[in-house]
Amino acid sequence: LVSLCKRRGFIFQSNDIYGGMKGLYDFGPMGVELKLNLKSAWWKSIVYERDDVEGLDSTILTSPTVLKYSGHEDTFSDPLVDCKKCKSRWRADQLEDGKCPNCKSTDLTDPRPFNLMFKTAIGPVDDGSSFAYLRPETAQQIFVNFKNVVDSTSRVPPFGIAQIGKAFRNEIIARQFIFRMREFEQMEMQFFVKPGTQSDWYKIWKEKRLKWHKALGLGEDNYRFHDHDKLAHYADAACDIEFNFPFGFKELEGIHSRTDFDLTQHEEHSGKKLRYFDPEINESYVPYVVETSIGLDRMFLAVLAASYHEEELDEKNTRIVLKLPDFLAP
Repeated sequence: LVSLCKRRGFIFQSNDIYGGMKGLYDFGPMGVELKLNLKSAWWKSIVYERDDVEGLDSTILTSPTVLKYSGHEDTFSDPLVDCKKCKSRWRADQLEDGKCPNCKSTDLTDPRPFNLMFKTAIGPVDDGSSFAYLRPETAQQIFVNFKNVVDSTSRVPPFGIAQIGKAFRNEIIARQFIFRMREFEQMEMQFFVKPGTQSDWYKIWKEKRLKWHKALGLGEDNYRFHDHDKLAHYADAACDIEFNFPFGFKELEGIHSRTDFDLTQHEEHSGKKLRYFDPEINESYVPYVVETSIGLDRMFLAVLAASYHEEELDEKNTRIVLKLPDFLAP
């Protein structure tokens, strides 16, 4: 499949004439068309076919203040270990039996936190005094724009804000082709609801998102839910829609009930009211949030993997056929 992607112009290793860069890929003439069709299919289902979701396109460069109070500066890290024998580097939570996957040595360093966010200088002088992060997710700019969207559209909960855009994570190990990359694209929607109704909306969005995936025609048996036992600090419920990739069932889309953590944090530290006044109860409240988030590149890989077929023509000859859904095909 990787070979086909390069040969037919779907995906190229980034900067490959200079040896390439790990975890970075470019989408070629066929790939960019398939990617655009995937974006269009998602946007149509989330925004155009509903009357309660607005769109947003926010900046990639993100204020450190935003990511400080969202919790990313303190918590957005992975445990890192080094193998003292072969000098390879791994995420501690992915090592089986405490062994190095490369050389099977157990002589490893103690785990230490590794920050996943990319930092860049702002302005002409790189003296460390003015910097920004490349956003590690698209969600936070939705939260900090909540008041702007409400004021400009007169939306009232329940309603959503959708966004498609690049995100960046300095992965310790970028692997499995485009499944885990350092520069990737997300399709996210944050749905704002009245406190106390989030559980019902969480169930609704779980059902809606799985139904959308199955309607793509990639095989209903290729999907399953995985409910999270350990929840992020901001969530009261979370699950993944997993897809049966060539390397097994892995996360394709996350659905999270994020409570009111993000809006409350940004309201407290910005001094701006990020709440809705409900005239029916004559009270204001900070909405709770139900999030749906797809990795577009993982979606791309899922479509290719499910569409890839090798057919036998006769006893000696086979051919490769890519049976893409017609509405997604370049």
